[in-house]
Amino acid sequence: MAVKGLHAFVSGRVQGVGYRAFTRDIARKLGLKGFVRNLPDGRVEVYAEGEEELLEKLLSKLWEGPFFAKVTDIDYKFTEPRGSYENFDIAY
Repeated sequence: MAVKGLHAFVSGRVQGVGYRAFTRDIARKLGLKGFVRNLPDGRVEVYAEGEEELLEKLLSKLWEGPFFAKVTDIDYKFTEPRGSYENFDIAY
C-alpha cells in the first residue's frame, strides 16, 4: 500500500486536555511517523505519514480525542509524504 502524508488542523477544546499525548500514543500504536503540536490560535496541528488505511484510522481517532477534548472541526488533506520523520513526537 502506498505511503501518504496527512496534514490536519484540529479545532475545538484541544489544548490543555492531553490531546497531543493522546495523538502521539495512537499514532505510535499505528506505526505512523510525524508530529503533533499546539498552535498559538488554539488549534492543534497534526502531520503523520504512513499507509492511507492507517492514516484514516488516526483521523477517526482525532475526532474522538481524549476524554475532556471537544473537537469541533478538522481541516485536513492527504499529501505526498515528506519522508523526514523517524517516529511520531510532540513538537514544541
